Amino acid sequence: MPAVEPAPRAVALARRAFVDARIRTAVFAYLFAIYAFVQPYGYRHAYPRLADRVAFAASFAGSAGLRLLYGQPHDVATVDGYTAWRVGGILAIAAAIYGLLAAVRALRADEDAGRTELVLAGVVGRRTLGVAALAAIGAGILTLWLAEFAGFAVAGLPLGSSAYLALATASVIAVCAGVGALASQLAPTRRVALELGGAVVALLFVLRAVADTAAGMGRLRWATPLGWAEELRPFAGARPLVLLLPVATTTLLLLAAARIAARRDIGTGVLPARDSADPHLHLLSSPTALALRTARGTLLAWLGCVTAFGYLLGVVSNSVSSADVSKSMEKQIAKLGAGSITTPSGYLGFLFVFLVLAVSLFVCTQIGAARQEEAEQLETLLALPLSRSRWLTGRLLLAASAAGAISLTAGLATWAGATTAGTHVPLPRLLEAGANALPTALLFLGVAALAHAVLPRAGTGIAYALVGLAFLWQLVGALLAAPHWLLDVTPFAHVGLVPAQPFRATAAGLMLAVAAAAALAAIAAFRRRDLAVGLFLN
Repeated sequence: MPAVEPAPRAVALARRAFVDARIRTAVFAYLFAIYAFVQPYGYRHAYPRLADRVAFAASFAGSAGLRLLYGQPHDVATVDGYTAWRVGGILAIAAAIYGLLAAVRALRADEDAGRTELVLAGVVGRRTLGVAALAAIGAGILTLWLAEFAGFAVAGLPLGSSAYLALATASVIAVCAGVGALASQLAPTRRVALELGGAVVALLFVLRAVADTAAGMGRLRWATPLGWAEELRPFAGARPLVLLLPVATTTLLLLAAARIAARRDIGTGVLPARDSADPHLHLLSSPTALALRTARGTLLAWLGCVTAFGYLLGVVSNSVSSADVSKSMEKQIAKLGAGSITTPSGYLGFLFVFLVLAVSLFVCTQIGAARQEEAEQLETLLALPLSRSRWLTGRLLLAASAAGAISLTAGLATWAGATTAGTHVPLPRLLEAGANALPTALLFLGVAALAHAVLPRAGTGIAYALVGLAFLWQLVGALLAAPHWLLDVTPFAHVGLVPAQPFRATAAGLMLAVAAAAALAAIAAFRRRDLAVGLFLN
């Protein structure tokens, strides 16, 4: 039989890697397409007259509170410029997250699971495997670019400039994929790689936020790919030469990653593994304590990011005044259930919806960590006097406790930022605003646990997809004036926007009841299935 050529091998491996990431890519593609369509569509309806758009550009778009989320505005009196501001700011953050996750998944997940050694034992070399992984990442970037471009095109924006704006977002994916690729070679495990890469991405966002909100700090925008995406100026005096920065940075990061990958052993990293360090016996009293020991780096990274973001929110919470918001914009915001955002409490209540989203995504990461532990060491743990129910219950309690810590930390950090800026928002109300994220997050935790118990291979992807779809429907459905009964499908529609609104105890109680029922069902299903197999074929 003739030998298989390297190119077909790389194509087959790239196709396999792309298919493995199909759920994550599909969710992000949906986000990019819908958000790219909704923003120009909503702007045309909110500001049908040129005078309204000019007034918006002169006031609301200059708010520091909005620049924190969306970046520096350019020519927002036009539909095109407004779209570049709103879409570019939010989707650039989503692009950074996708790039990191895609790179670490493609370059480190199979290695940690032991599948890379099996592939390399055949006729495939390291270089072919690396090229295939990068090709899969490139296919994901192209998919998201096409999704965003399609959203703009359907919304009626010029095709050439739409492609350029989508390219600006894609440039962030590429750079952060390079960050993930380098972290995958430096770190001894996939989890540590995500922690390192996540810390870098968080730093890049903080640099962009400071550059866009603090007077005299605009030069920091050139230190982060999120700032480069802004400086490309889609629809507002395009600067295509700025693309050289993400291209050069991505190339350097990938070359450094390739150089390290060619020299290190499989299953290791440049940084020492924890199992080679001096032994510390604390947090080894139970499997749950061991899980906390393993996940503490991730938890600390989340706490640090939430603290920084909450503090910035508090600092700029008094930056939006009633003079900044037109009547039409108030109506659009009211559709989301936010009420007025012209007060610090209203502004924080509106933006704390993103905290609900963040904590919901965090609990999904914990189900992913449980899946990894099941694959790697649960069989050994179950040889001890440990039941399956006790193990899964411990993991769920750990995830719930960590979510509570993150939520309360966000409230405390926001209060500290508001106090620093001379804004008075009571600490108890902001702690309540942080805790307000828990019912929704615990609901998704229970559903994610049930998905993991029934379909372990796809459970984590299903959990992320449900969170993303539910949040996007809350945004899109409200702006498109969907029927009220249809809007109520998403849990985000039942979140009281504390501190501007009262806590919705009834809705929270129902979500907690569903969460408890789903968790109990997950424990029962997990007790009956084989490890990492599931009740149904998947």
